Amino acid sequence: MVQWVMLCYRLPREPSTPRITLWRKLKRLGVAQLADGLVTLPADARTREQLEWIADEVLEAGGEASIWLARPASATQERELAARMAAARAAEYDAVTAEARTASAAGARGARRTGERLRSELHRIGRRDFFPPPQRDTAHAAVRALLADATPQDADIDVQEVP
Repeated sequence: MVQWVMLCYRLPREPSTPRITLWRKLKRLGVAQLADGLVTLPADARTREQLEWIADEVLEAGGEASIWLARPASATQERELAARMAAARAAEYDAVTAEARTASAAGARGARRTGERLRSELHRIGRRDFFPPPQRDTAHAAVRALLADATPQDADIDVQEVP
């Protein structure tokens, strides 16, 4: 079984800004929420350090935070947690695939820009994708196809003739 790093935290209700900031950061990391104020990620040096930084921010905002290393009590619990995290990433990959296919089918001006933006989004998703679902490959293929189909005129570069 995989070891997991857990962040147990509590923040004051007011002001709400630190709570919103915290939730956005946790979402960017791709955490699994186990309970109110308890999130987890597979443990490695990077995830542990990121949650430690967030714990420090919680303390600075007047809250309480602690970091724990743990293992699920059963393989079933671990599979369910991994499946939940994979499903969340699958939905993100599906959204990228849909947008890439829509842009490609429309032959829209700016397809290259859309493709580049979606490639960046795939990179962001990949940083929090600990249990890659099959949708990952589909999304990457859709973005590659969009970029391959984009013509130089899609780059939105104005070329002026020099007299």
